[in-house]
Parts: sequence; structure tokens; C-alpha cells
Amino acid sequence: MPIACLLPILGSALILGVYDITKKSAVRDNAVMPALFYATLCGSLFFLAVSLCRGTFFPLLTAGADGIFFLAIFLKSMIVSASWICVYYAMRDLPISIAVPIRASSPLWVFFGSLILYHEIPTLLQGAAMLLIFSGYYLFSVFGKLEGITFRHSKGLYLILLGTLIGAGSALYDKLLLGKMKYPHDAVQFWFSIDLVLILGAAYFIRSILFRKSAPRRIFQWRWSIPITGILLIGADFLYFYALSIPDTPISILSLVRRSDCIISFAVGSIWFHEVNKRKKACALALILLGIVLLAL
Repeated sequence: MPIACLLPILGSALILGVYDITKKSAVRDNAVMPALFYATLCGSLFFLAVSLCRGTFFPLLTAGADGIFFLAIFLKSMIVSASWICVYYAMRDLPISIAVPIRASSPLWVFFGSLILYHEIPTLLQGAAMLLIFSGYYLFSVFGKLEGITFRHSKGLYLILLGTLIGAGSALYDKLLLGKMKYPHDAVQFWFSIDLVLILGAAYFIRSILFRKSAPRRIFQWRWSIPITGILLIGADFLYFYALSIPDTPISILSLVRRSDCIISFAVGSIWFHEVNKRKKACALALILLGIVLLAL
């Protein structure tokens, strides 16, 4: 991978590692939809403010002024919104030491997507990598049972896996937008940020109307980790979109490097939230990371 791609994507991974921790803090024992909406709103306002300060706000406002561009970005925003809703609900209910490694599987699903789209046949090394990754997931399922977490009884596990699969589809779509269609990365993020606020705001409003007569299971609590989460994601996405906009950037390898954020999230988050079975889970995480490295090779 060219150094011009590697440095920004490593920066994105570093920011994402901190983002996962603040996200867990934002939704832990909290109402998810308002936390997700306000985090997204704060992040989008931050991006728009930076655009104003840089003098790029009005050029970006008129960038790609055609129906196809706006429809393409709106579709991406719908995909990401669905992924985030699943992941945020899962992060509230699951230990971060289980949720983050499952999220780290995204490169594997991106690889499968590339296999279907481009008819690539996996090599022996790639097959071994997949086996290692699935072995890591099996161990996580075993360790999860020690904490009373099973696929049969845990909605969070289904949600984190569904959110990861949808997120992998978003990564493949990003390659189409930035690599094939050559849309400017800052224009994509500009309208993506606006669309996210509209979509998640509408989802939050509709949910509030539908369930206004029922007693909420959790009352929303404002925390400073909420705006920090949104701002961190804006920074991580800016570096990611920039790296992906560089010609001939392989999305499968980019996704692999970006998911190295799980090391920071797992190490710091599991200690911060006083989670159990850290050493056992670290072994399972090591298998997944080894599989990701082999896929990169």
C-alpha cells in the first residue's frame, strides 16, 4: 500500500480506537437513539464549522449538484444509519471486549464482497486466514457463555454482527463512490454528514411518536462522551475518505488496516469498564488479528 494511503488510514484507526471507547461510554445504561442522534448532530456541526473556517462551506454546498450525486450519498447515509443503529444498541448491551473484536471482522466480509463482485478465488493463505478468524469467533462465543452471553439469548450479538455486515457493504459502496465514480471525498463527507442528521433525526422522532405512551426502559442521560464520539468519528472518516480517494487504493487492504483500531479499543476499553476474562479474550483477539494480517499478505 502506498505511504500516502497508509499514514491517513493509520491515523483513522487510532482515532477509531478512542471512538469505540467513548461510544461505549455514551450508550452504557443509556437510551440509544437520542445518544446516537446527538452524537451525529454534534459531529456534523463540527464538520460544518470547520468547513466555514476553511472557506470550503459554500463550494461544498454546491459540489456535485446533480440528482445522481445526491441520491448516491443519500443511499450511503441510509446504509450507514442502519449499521450504526444496530451497533449502538449492541454496544450498550455487550461487553466492549466482545463487541469490538466482532466489529474487527469487517475486513473479512469486505473480502467476501470483493469475491462476489470481482469473482476472485481465495488463495490457500487467505483460506487459512479465514479459518483463524472464524476460530477466534468461536472462542469468543465460548467465553461469552461464561458471562451468560449466547446467540440464542443475546439480541446484542445478532445486532453487532448485522451492523458489521451492513458496514462492510458500506465500505464496498465507498470504493464505488470515491474510487470508481471519482466523487470528491470532502464533498461526499459534507453531504453524508447532513444526510445522517436528517435520517437519524427522523428515526428518533418516529420512534418517540410510536412509543410515547409506553414507559421508556432507559431514560436519556446527557454525557460529554456523546459529542466527543461524534467529533472523533468525523476526524476518522475524513482521513478514511481521503485515503480511499487516492487512485488505485485497494479497499480490502484499507479496511484491514483501519480495523486495527480494535487493539486500542480492546486493551483500553476492557480495563476502563472492568470487564472479565480479558486474557482469554485476548487470545481469541490474537487469532482474529493474525487472520487479518494473513489476509493483508
